[in-house]
Amino acid sequence: MAEMEGPNESELLSPPADGITSVAFSPTSNFLLVSSWDKSVRLYDPVTNTLRVQHHHAGAVLDCCFSDTLHSFSGGLDKTLKTFNYADNVEDVLGTHDDAIRCVEYCPSSGLIATGSWDKTVKLWDTRSKTCVTTMNQLEKVYTMAVNGDKLIVGTKGRRVMIWDLRDPSKVEARRESTLKYETRCIRCFPNGQGYVLSSIEGRVAVEFFAPEAQKSKYAFKCHRTKESGVEVIYPVTAISFHPVHSTFATGGCDNLVNIWDAFNRKRLAQFHRYPSSISSLCFNCDGSMLAIASSYMMEDGEKENTPRNSVFIRYVSDLETKPK
Repeated sequence: MAEMEGPNESELLSPPADGITSVAFSPTSNFLLVSSWDKSVRLYDPVTNTLRVQHHHAGAVLDCCFSDTLHSFSGGLDKTLKTFNYADNVEDVLGTHDDAIRCVEYCPSSGLIATGSWDKTVKLWDTRSKTCVTTMNQLEKVYTMAVNGDKLIVGTKGRRVMIWDLRDPSKVEARRESTLKYETRCIRCFPNGQGYVLSSIEGRVAVEFFAPEAQKSKYAFKCHRTKESGVEVIYPVTAISFHPVHSTFATGGCDNLVNIWDAFNRKRLAQFHRYPSSISSLCFNCDGSMLAIASSYMMEDGEKENTPRNSVFIRYVSDLETKPK
């Protein structure tokens, strides 16, 4: 496994002015959404390196997603779920939570939008009627969510993992506790629907499965750790994104590094160069040829006089970096 660095990477112009919270590619094109603590959602065309549109919330935006290339959804500290139609340049409010919206996910199987909040609920929204069709109560604040087919996986405070079937959201399909010992930071699903990967603040990643018989093969591994003067330094693993073709996945951490992993062969395929700051979000595009990498200080060491710049890098990835050996 070699460190990968070269001319196949560019930095987006006109980045957010404050911490980047999420990067999300369109499911059918190379347009990229970027949300930020500067209260903005930006739409970029990474191919031409241009900022196309910018719209705002009343508070920091904590997450964003597309349903298709023309419609985005976002939520944050203002407790409001907003949608933006890029064809008509029209913004609208779909609804609100009682506390900050931490996660926003599009559910392709139903066409609904799922929002996870610090008010300990997940809500499903019908975009046409602008109504909340279901509220799913959680035991703790929602930290992360992922959707695959009809499954919605919710990671909350207290290392809880809840699995819901969106065809019948009236009851929880499965209640689990994270394999990892410390708080969950990110959950993402395998493209083939077999399971999910979750990360924590302890520099570890767990690979788990939906089917009870397959769950016997779950495992966890250490990553995003370094040795400094003989002492192991452990960094939170803050971001995960699956390659849509190869089912390998990228992880990013507060060590400013991005790794590519082959979960089934249990090996690291690549490590990219060190970025200016922590990796706050990652997202592969729809065909897996590009990886958006958000580098942004996440206050892991408290206030600093000179914080690193907020940047989004677009890396053109190769099969050498992302395909199982």
